[in-house]
Order: sequence, then C-alpha cells, then structure tokens
Amino acid sequence: MSFTLDDLAAIVSARAGSTTEASYTKSLLDAGPARAAKKLGEEAVELVIAAMEGEPRAIVAESADLLYHLVVVLQQHGVALADVLAELERRTARSGHEEKASRPA
Repeated sequence: MSFTLDDLAAIVSARAGSTTEASYTKSLLDAGPARAAKKLGEEAVELVIAAMEGEPRAIVAESADLLYHLVVVLQQHGVALADVLAELERRTARSGHEEKASRPA
C-alpha cells in the first residue's frame, strides 16, 4: 500500500477549496476550530475504547478516523504535516526517556 499521510494532507488541502455541500472536510473547516477539535477528541476517545476492547478492525477504523481529523485540525490552523513529522523525527533521534526529560517543566 502506498497511501501516505502526505496524500491525506493533500486531499484535505484540496477539499478545503470545495463547498460544504460537496465536502465533509470543508464543512468541518467552515464550522471553525472548536468543531474540528471536538471531532478530533471524539475520535481519540473512540480509539481508546476500541483499543481497550482489543478488536483489531475497530482499532484500524478508529485510527483512520483519528488521523483524518488530526490532519483537518492541522489544516484549520495552518500547520504543515511536514512540521509535525519533523518534530517526531527530532524526538526519535534519542530515547523517549531522554526526550521527555529534556522538555520544559
């Protein structure tokens, strides 16, 4: 499979220029940051529940929903996915314990 988060970000960006009638993404963006953030939170909770129940198919579906809504929130705030990935790359250059200890209190 070759679909990437960059592909998803490009789709969300393209749909931001659509109409609310044609695009759920556009309707989320037009509803404002609070609506997109609320949906992201809902999907995060649904993923937690799926993980606790341990059903792999549900975990896959809820993970996809979470990633989509995360990309919408990034779009809403003008944050490039590349910036998030660069931050992950920076953090993974050392152990998680070291990285966490280096964060400001």
